[in-house]
Amino acid sequence: MSEATTGNSGILGGAGMSVLSGLGTPLLLFMMLVMMVMPLPPVMLDLFFTFNIALAMIVLLASVYAGRPLEFAAFPTVLLIATLLRLALNVASTRVVLLEGHAGTGAAGKVIQAFGEFVVGGSYAVGLVVFAILVIINFVVVTKGAGRISEVTARFTLDAMPGKQMAIDADLNAGLIGQDEALRRREEISSEADFYGAMDGASKFVRGDAVAGILILFINVIGGFSVGMLQHGLSASEAAHNYVLLTIGDGLVAQIPSLLLSTAAALIVTRVSNAQDMGQAVLTQLFSNPAVLYIAAALLGIMGLVPGMPNLVFLSLAALLGFMGYLKARENGAELVAAAAPEPAAAPAEARDLSWDDVTAVDEIGLEVGYRLISLVDRNQGGELLGRIKGVRKKLSQELGFLIHAVHIRDNLNLSPNAYRITFHDVMVGQGEVYPGKELAINPGQVHGDLPGVATKDPTFGLEAVWIDSAERDDAQAMGYTVVDSGTVIATHLSQLIKNHAYELIGQDSVQQLLDKLGHTSPKLVENLVPKVLGLGEITKVMQNLLEEGIPIRDVRTIAEALAEHGPRSQDTDALTGRVRIALGRTIFQTVNGVADEMSVIVLDSQLEQILQSAMQGNVGGLEPTLMEGVVNQLSAASAKLEAAGNMPVLLVASTIRLFLSRLLKGRMNNFYILGYEEIPANKKIKVVATVGSGQPQL
Repeated sequence: MSEATTGNSGILGGAGMSVLSGLGTPLLLFMMLVMMVMPLPPVMLDLFFTFNIALAMIVLLASVYAGRPLEFAAFPTVLLIATLLRLALNVASTRVVLLEGHAGTGAAGKVIQAFGEFVVGGSYAVGLVVFAILVIINFVVVTKGAGRISEVTARFTLDAMPGKQMAIDADLNAGLIGQDEALRRREEISSEADFYGAMDGASKFVRGDAVAGILILFINVIGGFSVGMLQHGLSASEAAHNYVLLTIGDGLVAQIPSLLLSTAAALIVTRVSNAQDMGQAVLTQLFSNPAVLYIAAALLGIMGLVPGMPNLVFLSLAALLGFMGYLKARENGAELVAAAAPEPAAAPAEARDLSWDDVTAVDEIGLEVGYRLISLVDRNQGGELLGRIKGVRKKLSQELGFLIHAVHIRDNLNLSPNAYRITFHDVMVGQGEVYPGKELAINPGQVHGDLPGVATKDPTFGLEAVWIDSAERDDAQAMGYTVVDSGTVIATHLSQLIKNHAYELIGQDSVQQLLDKLGHTSPKLVENLVPKVLGLGEITKVMQNLLEEGIPIRDVRTIAEALAEHGPRSQDTDALTGRVRIALGRTIFQTVNGVADEMSVIVLDSQLEQILQSAMQGNVGGLEPTLMEGVVNQLSAASAKLEAAGNMPVLLVASTIRLFLSRLLKGRMNNFYILGYEEIPANKKIKVVATVGSGQPQL
């Protein structure tokens, strides 16, 4: 009970402190309203004026010791509150001066009296001059300069925001930073823009406050003369002595905090964005070069030798600067010697033992570009390739069913300037050449007319193409060409290679993550499958087999259920893949044929199918090469006609020979599916459009 009570009291205490701290600003604003409306006794004026000076000092010191501007992000709000507080005090003090000024210079409190008599020596003429100088310093020099710096900094900060955001995106896409770091940087950029925008407006408060101080002084002087001479019967000299001194004291009390806050605003906006202590930075940058100190000492020494000059002062300061330069030169020399000295603890490179740090990891997916293609991957130069590659990864991850690794992009001076190279596991799988600023017009097979330009081939599909100027884009499209820019060429090539080699990019870690994700919804299924029925290696191999044959693995649940059902009877991954394919029949049908209910297919002649089945069972001596060559030629001709009709080429065979034909035709025929009879869902229809056997295909 005691522990619970203590904990609750701590929570209540923290909540109470939070509520009290939140009431600070509203109470201060309410106090300003009271000062403007109700008359204050001189004691309260002394207290508030002292608090105002202390607040200005605290703000100035906070500005000096802030490591970077954003560490004092509340400065614009503090500046507004302090300005309003000072103006409210001016209203309260003006009321007291005009009401009680006839009683003497102490009528408005000790603080105003001290500034009116002690600071300016009791002379209102001197006070006016001092006040005028302070106003000129504050209004003409500090506030005007700080306001201009705030305006320029705010504009430059806002203009630089898009470039900074793109740099963050580039680092994120390149894998240099994570999502959390990218989010932190974006929030910092947004906060920086908000801060400098607010500072631009806050500088107007300071400038307006300086103008208000001048107007309040003249109003108080005129009002004091009128009140003293007309209401209280004072002479002109008595009214001037009392009211002008009180007005000057009041003005100085308000103008000094105003000057401190103006200086604080100037310090904040002139700070650089890097985190650093201002005092240390100034000392380091001002006195780090001994030559500067030596030259300054020499010039002061020469001036000190001129007859009539205060020789002692000039020569003393010259000697001090010369001594400081000597000490700084010795310090710099010691640093150079220490830097040049070998480190005693460092072992020679030859004697250092090798470690695993010397073994660099390979890039899962890499893109190397020539130096002329750097602009395509640099967002600061308008390059959009990084965004397109990110889009390719997202699209393929959704289609294939597993997360595609990040693409590591780097420049390669060994490549020709316009060349690029795509690597998987540091092994080149594709390359090409593009021309930034030009467009690639690809001939899809049905164009009318020729285009002037550099003839080439599309690096993705090997189609005839021409590099043309951007101005000819519309003409090329009118002729039937497919026109794409350089970034699209590389992104499309990368996308196709990832599809073709997806089975190489998925490993046991990725499969384990898929199973972990499935475990959230089907925990028993995953628990019974791994490792009771199959090991992670066998499941990974089945996944790779599916991806190798163009089958996505998005339906992890169906794959796992099929493996859990057939795994106890066979550990052969090829046989398990066949069973999984049957379970994924609907997915395969939709992948190949879309949402249509009827699929156009090519089939084998029954006699040829029997020959292949016998060969698979070892009942014949082997297959004649000429027979298989003829089959391949007939399949190529039939698939070409299917493609021309807008259908996906599909060969439908018995499941016992499907794997054999798939491996036989791999590499010979691209974009070609081989399905087993059992893989066609019962509610779907097939249409045999070609029969391949001995002789020509029967269409």
